[in-house]
Amino acid sequence: MKKIVSFLLILGLAGSMAFASGSQQQAASGGKAPLIGLAMPETHVERWQKDGAALKADAEAKGYRAEVTYADADQSKQNQQIQDMLTKGAKLLVIGSVNEGVVSAVSDAAKEKVIVIAYDRLITGTADYDYYITFDNFKVGQFQGKALETALNLPAGSKDKPKYITLFAGSPTDNNAKVFFDGAMDVLKKYVDSGVLKIVGPAPLSSSDTANFTRITTENWRADVAKARMENLLNNDAKNVVLDGVLAPNDTLARAIIEACASDAKYAGGKLPVVTGQDGEVASIKAIKEGKQYMTVFKDTRNLAKAAIELADALLKGQTPNIPGARLDTTSYNTGKKVVKSYLLEPVVVTKDNYKQIMIDSGYYKASDIE
Repeated sequence: MKKIVSFLLILGLAGSMAFASGSQQQAASGGKAPLIGLAMPETHVERWQKDGAALKADAEAKGYRAEVTYADADQSKQNQQIQDMLTKGAKLLVIGSVNEGVVSAVSDAAKEKVIVIAYDRLITGTADYDYYITFDNFKVGQFQGKALETALNLPAGSKDKPKYITLFAGSPTDNNAKVFFDGAMDVLKKYVDSGVLKIVGPAPLSSSDTANFTRITTENWRADVAKARMENLLNNDAKNVVLDGVLAPNDTLARAIIEACASDAKYAGGKLPVVTGQDGEVASIKAIKEGKQYMTVFKDTRNLAKAAIELADALLKGQTPNIPGARLDTTSYNTGKKVVKSYLLEPVVVTKDNYKQIMIDSGYYKASDIE
């Protein structure tokens, strides 16, 4: 009997401590649950809408108040949105930035001792935050490079009959664009060097080749910019060449590139180049099913959002983060001012062979979405 009473007393004490901890956390926020601010960069890329919704839902499921904003690819607008969150008393910010202009808002957050987590885009040019959460973006690029390597059978290629590709990269203001590209070149460069692979148009082999890399970037990841550039290539540098492949960094740009190619007589009848992608957007899964887009790299934003809120929860509670499914990297991601602690999730390759398993069976999309 004494043992049972002691056990009940221990349970009661543990419950009291948990209640006290929660009460202290709410007391620190004026009697309300702490507010988490979620600043997303845009809505014209489909995945950011999903990210924002998932982050808000996951934060609220843990008992936090959460506010999500979208900046319409306007950094000034996002900075104002962040200022509004700080004014409302946000204790932590999850920021998917538009560009480096966000550093002033991050500085303001640091002055108010508000925790900042850079979300899927490294915030460069500042030492005022400590945490970054994303997918292994170098591996994303490697997957895109390997897709071209496999589809074009480059290991068995010959410099006497080279394959022809052209290169696209993401927004020049998004650090990830460089990481994706360098990951792809980690696979493809040796084939360019050997002459097995020929690049049509600007031909940087590294993002550090700033002059040429800038020429293949796509302002704000805009589809219209990518389509216009592809049309220009088809009418000029690639006028007398049949392209075998296109390195496209995400699905939005991939579809724009495919649309431009489909209007060119050389690619009539569905003979399109091999086009890569990223994000697993529903329109691109349909294109993959139909054989128009070769592949995409899927980064399940449900997992990223969940991991980001797990990290936020630990930090707000003063605990050491332990994020299931994420690898801690303390050496690779340098803002230019400091190396930040980075939590990296694993991306997945999606092709015509496995899209149903990855995208539908997992519950991310319904089968009717892909019809």
